[in-house]
Amino acid sequence: MQRKPAKPQGQHGRPRLAPQQVRIIGGAWKRRLLPVLDALGLRPTPDRVRETVFNWINHQVGGDWDTVDCLDLFAGSGALGFEAASRGARSVLMLDSHGPAVRQLELNKETLKADNVNLLRGDAFAVARDMALRGQRFDVIFLDPPYQQDFVAKALPLCIDLLKEGGMVYVEAEFALPASDALPDWLLPWEQVRADKAGMVYYHLLKLHENKA
Repeated sequence: MQRKPAKPQGQHGRPRLAPQQVRIIGGAWKRRLLPVLDALGLRPTPDRVRETVFNWINHQVGGDWDTVDCLDLFAGSGALGFEAASRGARSVLMLDSHGPAVRQLELNKETLKADNVNLLRGDAFAVARDMALRGQRFDVIFLDPPYQQDFVAKALPLCIDLLKEGGMVYVEAEFALPASDALPDWLLPWEQVRADKAGMVYYHLLKLHENKA
């Protein structure tokens, strides 16, 4: 996920690396710990949630990750993107607008020798539109944006033109997406395959309705 500029800061105004780390749950790098940037608003997806979500996705792809192309649209700590890469995803494109976060992602990529991971710094919405125009498509899109900024409603419509046929979007938010009755326009094309809650985290796996795909 993306976030506001990092705070607090260390010497020379540089964001500090927090003692916090993120642990990869499964795959080639199982149990590896990666440092997490000490940045305001950065919320690595909890272990329990990632384990559940990747079980969901693994079921959808039939355990066959080597043909799966992923987009981590608001990468942040990289917990979701590196988890997918660890499980053998063919490619993972991780995007974030915050320079220090991207630099930490680069360090973590080097540490893991993650050749299937590509990193990009930029505005998620502008880059998503550009990728759609270029015809880039993904099997799985991770959508874990900053809270309280209405980014889910803004990003989901862009995901429609970024998905391959049968592709899916993982959405993490501070609220539950309504499943029926009086759906907002931005949610109408989507079907909730799975949804759950852990603490204050609501998470969902979505696919396009067949007539919208």
